Amino acid sequence: MLPQPRLGGALAAIALGLKSSFRRYARAAMAKSKFEYVRDFETEDKCLPNCWIVVRLDGRCFHRFAEQHDFKKPNDDCALNLMNKCAQTVMEEMEEIVIAYGQSDEYSFIFKKKTNLFKRRASKLMTLVVAKFASSYVFYWKDYFKDKPLLYPPGFDGRVVLYPSDQNLKDYLSWRQADCHINNLYNTVFWILVQKSGLTPVQAQERLKGTLANDKNEILFSEFNINYNKEPEIYRKGTVLIWKKVAKDDHMTLGHCNPHKYESVAKQLNFDHVSTGKHVSVKNSCKSHFLVPL
Repeated sequence: MLPQPRLGGALAAIALGLKSSFRRYARAAMAKSKFEYVRDFETEDKCLPNCWIVVRLDGRCFHRFAEQHDFKKPNDDCALNLMNKCAQTVMEEMEEIVIAYGQSDEYSFIFKKKTNLFKRRASKLMTLVVAKFASSYVFYWKDYFKDKPLLYPPGFDGRVVLYPSDQNLKDYLSWRQADCHINNLYNTVFWILVQKSGLTPVQAQERLKGTLANDKNEILFSEFNINYNKEPEIYRKGTVLIWKKVAKDDHMTLGHCNPHKYESVAKQLNFDHVSTGKHVSVKNSCKSHFLVPL
């Protein structure tokens, strides 16, 4: 019997390697087919087509967070400006967001009706918005609270809501702005009673029980000579961010503006007249001519 030719050392090693790779591939394929059924437990969460997608986030236990970080009452400019910066960061990351509205410790982000970002999966959109916002809050904290350390990381929860019509979306934004007005009016009166009248929080709460908006305005004006309508609009109406097209590279650009410029934009934006189906244009006094936060 003639001897069989032997492969050289290099060829033998290649053949052995291919054989081992095939075995590993076969085992991996078998393992994948065996355990792949667990994907069936995933919930289908694709948002309905032709609907405005709204992701709203809220600070978790922010009353305690504000107390422990000694936020000014009833409004802390540094905290509000930090929230606006975080919202800007989210919009710069996700250009499918056409408008954002924020007040206190919440922010709403509205995606294009026809967006196909992440195949419109609600969980993907919500988690990315919340994660980017929360990480930005920690990252930019030192820029707004230079002498105040962050004692612990804040938490934000999120939800996704769909609105089929432009009117539904405008009503949603008007609702959030009305909520801002109601809460801020109450907090303004409450804290001035505590800080200037010497009432305890329980006494101030009892004083305001059953009062209407006119009653609260009367307390501010008659007892403290404060005209609530002249309070900064960022407190009374919240903050709006939109995109404005600029000539440079013909891109939609999110610009920056000093905090005191926020109000000049807010005065010219009324949610009852926002044309959400088209490009939203708001005049402002910022020289950058970019989109500015209120």
